[in-house]
Amino acid sequence: MNRLYWILLALLAFVIGTWIIYVPGPIAFASGGTVALDDYKDANPTGVPEQLSKADLVSRGEYLTRAADCEACHTAKGGEPYTGGLAFNLPFGTLYSPNITPDKETGIGNWTDADFLNAIHKGIAPDGTRLYPAFPYASYTLLTDNDALAIKAYLFSLAPVHRETPENTLAFPFNQRWLMRFWTLLYNSDERFRPNPSQTAEWNRGAYLAEALGHCGECHTPRNLMQALDNGKKFAGAVTAGWRAYNITQDETSGIGSWSAETTAKFLSHGHVEGLGTASGPMGEAIDMSLRHMTPEDIKALVTYLKTVPPISDPTLPVPKAVLASAFPKEDEISENERGAKIYAGACAACHGWSGESPVLSYANFVGGRSINDPTARNVAQAVIWGVTRHSPNGLVTMPAFGKAYSDDEIAAVVNYVTARFGAAKSNITAEEVAKIGQQASH
Repeated sequence: MNRLYWILLALLAFVIGTWIIYVPGPIAFASGGTVALDDYKDANPTGVPEQLSKADLVSRGEYLTRAADCEACHTAKGGEPYTGGLAFNLPFGTLYSPNITPDKETGIGNWTDADFLNAIHKGIAPDGTRLYPAFPYASYTLLTDNDALAIKAYLFSLAPVHRETPENTLAFPFNQRWLMRFWTLLYNSDERFRPNPSQTAEWNRGAYLAEALGHCGECHTPRNLMQALDNGKKFAGAVTAGWRAYNITQDETSGIGSWSAETTAKFLSHGHVEGLGTASGPMGEAIDMSLRHMTPEDIKALVTYLKTVPPISDPTLPVPKAVLASAFPKEDEISENERGAKIYAGACAACHGWSGESPVLSYANFVGGRSINDPTARNVAQAVIWGVTRHSPNGLVTMPAFGKAYSDDEIAAVVNYVTARFGAAKSNITAEEVAKIGQQASH
């Protein structure tokens, strides 16, 4: 009896442990199995679009580097592209992205093809150092060798820039890189992309763009206890670098299920659609530095894939308010949050308007935007603290940063005023939460 007890206890521990660490593959949600790329009979879903297939290696690599969104993470605010130094403020310290220009002392100029593939596919630096999964090698491992080496060719075509990467300040035990050996064993498949023959060629192209190159799940998918992507909740939304990456499943209330394919494509290409708001933060950067450079055919393939992701409901997100507010605030509205109303009148109304429709440009409209209708107000607070800069068809659109001009109390007041006036549910963000949110952002 005692022996049986220990056997059952061990079995229970095994089941619980497996449940904690198990992660399904990124396209496991789709019906049908996968095959090796060499056994796939339809159009090759990897590489560059057809119109670039005859371009030189560096040009192909430039397109793939854009699609992989390398610049966003490897460029500090105001710094030279790809020279690193972007700070990721984590609960256990700060991590800095490295210089990936071909400088031989501070960059990757001495890396061989094998070195580059090891880093991309296995998360291992040339000296054997284990890389942290802030570098999304668990997604990049799906890249073919040819695509990875085309990216290397483009990076090596850049002018080398001598810039040292700041030292990470991670607390123990997170500063022990050797521990990543075990994480990688559990959560890096070290396997190249396998297409699904039961899906269309366009779907498979979209899957490669979303999972291998664009690594969408790294921001939009929640993580498990081991900080690996929980693909059982694929694209259900998560907090990344202090910003909320919203639900992009096909749920019609809290996701993008109500968006047409054309609307989704427009948002991915421009980061702005009338009545749906404007992308900001990391998503705005992803659009400006990556998605807007992709061909319409690739955007269409990406949308085709996204449209098949199963819906997951997020009860914390209400249906966005789609109607304009009154032309001027009412007395009871002002009295409820007089401080927020005064700050809005002095710093915000000139660009954003009183009704939610900007008198200046549509990128500043509030109506229908997910951030304004998020009761946590996390992204609104981030935008107020750090400002927003976006590319539009008419050039750069900039909202100034107010983080140094106003106190945390004042920012909380104006953020709560904005969500109450223009959103479906009022936020109650505090000064303490504003301070914490600002500290979590990458900058």
